[in-house]
Amino acid sequence: MAGDIETAAELRELYRAAEARAARLRLLSLSGRELVQAEPGSMDSILRKSAERLALFLGSRSGSFTRDPKSSGFPITIPGKGNLGHAAVVVAGFRSLDDIIDKEDRDACQTLLGMMGSAIDRADREDAVESLLETLKDREIRLEQLVSRIFSAQEDERRRVAHDLHDGVAQSATALVRMLERSADLAHRADDADASARTIEVARGLVKELRRVIAGLRPTILDDLGLIAALHALADALEQDGYSVSRRIDDDFRRLPGYAETALYRVAQEAFSNIRKHAGGPCPVIIEATSGSDPYGPSLRITDNGHGPQNAASGHAATNDGHQVGIEGMKERLAVIGGSLDWGVGEHGGVIVEARLPGAGQR
Repeated sequence: MAGDIETAAELRELYRAAEARAARLRLLSLSGRELVQAEPGSMDSILRKSAERLALFLGSRSGSFTRDPKSSGFPITIPGKGNLGHAAVVVAGFRSLDDIIDKEDRDACQTLLGMMGSAIDRADREDAVESLLETLKDREIRLEQLVSRIFSAQEDERRRVAHDLHDGVAQSATALVRMLERSADLAHRADDADASARTIEVARGLVKELRRVIAGLRPTILDDLGLIAALHALADALEQDGYSVSRRIDDDFRRLPGYAETALYRVAQEAFSNIRKHAGGPCPVIIEATSGSDPYGPSLRITDNGHGPQNAASGHAATNDGHQVGIEGMKERLAVIGGSLDWGVGEHGGVIVEARLPGAGQR
């Protein structure tokens, strides 16, 4: 009979021990899963829930979580930040972990507190990263707005100068041509007629040059019809000078922000100017404009089959100082808006200029 009683007591002890182990596993598994899956925004509510679950496990009537490290209770430490508590779990009836009599229960509580510390650290890091990303996005937006204002101010000044030239100097030069033409009609002596003819030719050249300068300062077609129309206008002018121009432009090429269209237009303008100066005469020229798609943005590629600048090496600017300045100017303009420019000598001679803008995902 005594043996049966001892056996029953052992069984009850084993049963209670098994229940205690099961309770510890349930405490750690449930809280651990919730802490791992918790988002930074919901982390505090999950931590409070874990504190309440810990209180129930210890048989207390209440438990709470606090981020006040000075609160009395079970301290929560953050990995890598020393042994000082950075938060705490307050359980009614317990001042410290030493008040937990069962060692295995105390170890389980310490494990849960460690998991809570790791979760707090992860959430804080994610919050810091998110805050940094928001700051960077805000700075990018402000930088883009600043660049836009800078380009707009620059182009507005060009537009103003072009307007002043058109309404002032160009009109006066045109009037001068008309007056000289009338004077030539009235001339009787041959030498006077020849002198008048030469003067008229100079005046006509002045008007032509002024119109070219005005168009270069700020082409109205860029404002009115956009980049593609402006590129066609540049190509038409190049064809009038005897060059053969092939155009390969994506049908879905859409309007870009003003500063982006201006940057690409200035690249094309400089490239065509260099072709006239350095290609060695009329030659085939190819213009390619692609709309791009993430992660790649719109691009502009201009290729000529001329002789190119002397002493040019692939990927490097020529030794000609004027050409060097033009290439560097194009690179700087593209770099300011997050784009890039490559310049080099083609496989069969000539020069290749390629400008690329960032895709939407890279801005």
